[in-house]
Amino acid sequence: MSNETLYDRLGGEPAIGAVVNEFYDRVLDDDRVNHHFDDVDMADQRSHQTKFLSAVTGGPIRYEGEEMAAAHEELAITDAEFEVVATHLDEALRAFDVDDGDREAVMEAVAGFEEDVVGGPPADG
Repeated sequence: MSNETLYDRLGGEPAIGAVVNEFYDRVLDDDRVNHHFDDVDMADQRSHQTKFLSAVTGGPIRYEGEEMAAAHEELAITDAEFEVVATHLDEALRAFDVDDGDREAVMEAVAGFEEDVVGGPPADG
């Protein structure tokens, strides 16, 4: 059994960064969720997400972002929106031919944060 981490199998930070770029290209093209990024510095967001995914996949990168629930509290992200974004991540991983087992492991790691991401106060409307 190899001691190689999911991070290593994915190709490390450069490969994860490429997946993140593909992921955000898909998210920003999707009118169902792109409004959440209207006032976001996307270069910073892409860097932040690359570090986050690197950390949760066992990489040597320490994630120092804001606590997940606090970071998403005011966004009022719905379960449906979380699913849309998760689907874009899955599709980005597939676009880079990530092995099914590794892709599923990434998706499981991300799914573990759903409760912290979804919720917050209802959107004004």
